[in-house]
Amino acid sequence: MAETILIVTEDEELLDDLLRLCAAAGAEAEVVHGAPRSRVGWVGWSGAKAWEKAPLVLVGDDCAGAAGFGASGEEAGVVRRSGVLLVGRDLDDSGVWERGARIGAEGVVMLPDAESWLAGRIADAAECVGRPALTVGVLGGRGGAGASTLACALAVTAARNGQRTMLVDGDALGGGLDVLLGGERTEGLRWPAFAESRGRVHGGALAESLPKLHDLNVLSWDREDSVLIPADAMKSVLSAARRRGGVVVVDLPRRVDETVAEALAQTDLGLLLVPAELRAVAAAHRVASRTQMVLRDLRVVVRTPGGPGGGRGYGPGLGEEEVARLLRLPLAGELPWEPGLLEAAERGVPPGSRTSGMLARFCRDFWAQALSDGVSGGGVAV
Repeated sequence: MAETILIVTEDEELLDDLLRLCAAAGAEAEVVHGAPRSRVGWVGWSGAKAWEKAPLVLVGDDCAGAAGFGASGEEAGVVRRSGVLLVGRDLDDSGVWERGARIGAEGVVMLPDAESWLAGRIADAAECVGRPALTVGVLGGRGGAGASTLACALAVTAARNGQRTMLVDGDALGGGLDVLLGGERTEGLRWPAFAESRGRVHGGALAESLPKLHDLNVLSWDREDSVLIPADAMKSVLSAARRRGGVVVVDLPRRVDETVAEALAQTDLGLLLVPAELRAVAAAHRVASRTQMVLRDLRVVVRTPGGPGGGRGYGPGLGEEEVARLLRLPLAGELPWEPGLLEAAERGVPPGSRTSGMLARFCRDFWAQALSDGVSGGGVAV
């Protein structure tokens, strides 16, 4: 259900424009014709209740000078709040900024120049947009490193811990994350349905259209011929996913084309999974150099090879600190070898399901740190 936007104006032409923008954004609108006429008239004003509860308030410049808004919030009785915009038309009127400050507006919007921006702001409010999702991209340092497995495990763990989670398969040449999650037959839209997406995609509608597997929404590929996903479609889909909040995990290929670059541009933190082998480090160096041209915060996860080699799962060779040093990347952690993953996948058991396993433990520790620190300057301290 869309949230109700409050519109305060007596300007019929402006009202028509604002109602049109609300309708385009899928938002309902409550209209109050006129502001409180006196400093003591706030309580009896018909818009007082909606003013406090609406996710967004649009005040026409024709009403901004009303005495009821006053020069002081305390004198007028008006509740100062975020999410108030003053909407006007006269770019040459320098007094509009003073009137915006008078009503406690967070900004002044001039139509028709700022129509596109205002439409997006209304749509955000209609979707109850708060903090955008923490978006984590996972890449393999070389082929077969296990990036898809790690991406699935991160998503499964986040959902199990109560986070609103979306898993996005960004690798058209992969086997399909829905297969890895045991849900290739689950109904829901796949990437080809979004290939023509442009502009704004509604986040709630996106989530509802996707297969839901293990308490998370999954955008994967179908089993038909490969479909080219343009950069604009990737931008629209990931923007919608991020607006829902929670976490978004993106499984990314090692190549960087325009579409992958768009995905990287919306990623807060990248994890480069690198086996602790010299050739893997050499390959990962090339992947990292291309990725860092777009993604500022890239960190390495060192995967120890499987097999008998002592407690760490491998014999003499590169340690995690050495791998990070050679790649000149911050170390996000070491991912020990866990037996039985392939067998579990064959049975339709998704990676990270075994809560006592090394993979689930790594993912729990990662999310505990990342979600507590939050996004800061485009990255997360892990």
